[in-house]
Amino acid sequence: MLIGDVARHSGVSTRMLRHYDALGLVRPTGRTAGGYRAYSAEDVRKIFHVESLRSLGLSLKQIGRALEDPAFTPSDLVGDIIRRTEDRLAQEQELLERLRAIDALAPTDWQGVLRIVELMRQLNSTSAAHRQQAVLGRPEDLPVPADLLAGAVLTETDPHVAGALRWALARSGGDGVATLQAGLHSEDAGIRRRAVLAIVEMPEAPAAAAALTGALGDPDTTVRRHAALALGRQGVAAAMPILVNMVVEGPNDVDAGEVLGMLSLDPGCADRIMTALVDELAAPTADSATRIRLTQALVEIEGTTAQEVLRRLAHDDDGAVALVASALAGIREERPLQEPADEHSRKMGAR
Repeated sequence: MLIGDVARHSGVSTRMLRHYDALGLVRPTGRTAGGYRAYSAEDVRKIFHVESLRSLGLSLKQIGRALEDPAFTPSDLVGDIIRRTEDRLAQEQELLERLRAIDALAPTDWQGVLRIVELMRQLNSTSAAHRQQAVLGRPEDLPVPADLLAGAVLTETDPHVAGALRWALARSGGDGVATLQAGLHSEDAGIRRRAVLAIVEMPEAPAAAAALTGALGDPDTTVRRHAALALGRQGVAAAMPILVNMVVEGPNDVDAGEVLGMLSLDPGCADRIMTALVDELAAPTADSATRIRLTQALVEIEGTTAQEVLRRLAHDDDGAVALVASALAGIREERPLQEPADEHSRKMGAR
């Protein structure tokens, strides 16, 4: 088969076939009487082998080694190609995100494009001070896409810069929750924590409540607790079990107790909270410190049942628990009555 016929059947140009011949990759086994290259069926198969390896990203030098060395093992080479391909895809994904961020702002001139690119460069600076200044010191007439800020939030490890980013994101006028919600599915617990902290500061954003509700089942305790506190403040009863557990275990028990008090303005929820707290007080594993925290949480709960439990605890066998319960029972008796649940709900809805 002459070179032109091979080119038509294989899709490889005659120029590339001559190049393969010059490199020694695929040399035609014969020549015609007129000196033209004549390819055998085996030569054509070899051409297809070369093209297949090229499609995997191998260089012609690597292909030559693979075809000529019987002892050649492809595993290391393929692994190296995978790593280089992943790096290239990551770079292209970063470029795509930058282009989308610029396109979202619809700059009217190249000066606007350059300002956005400079902001992106500063957000990627190795200096935390420069990253923070990029957020707090940006011109008022330079809006920042919410998704760009959300992406920066997920990767920011400096607490001061992260706080500035969350502040800017909450005031960006955009959403960004979709990007943050994707962060909640990361295998990295640190990314999930940063995502939930940002969503907590965007309570009015679309999909924020749904994202936080999903975070209640997160395997990371910190993520669950942040979500529970935020949802509890919004009156979501599903947060109650985690809030009770926070009182039992100690971290943020005061905050959890206050949020349980807010939830208890709903009489139905108050009964469930009281049942959970009383059960924990009676648990055989509850030590003195745990029972004191549970007793302190009772003072926040609306209804007469909490007052009755406090009075009983004032005579508890544990002297420390009895002392705390006695003091808190007195505080409750002096505290003015809370507004009815329906009136509270009406006011919350009007905000």
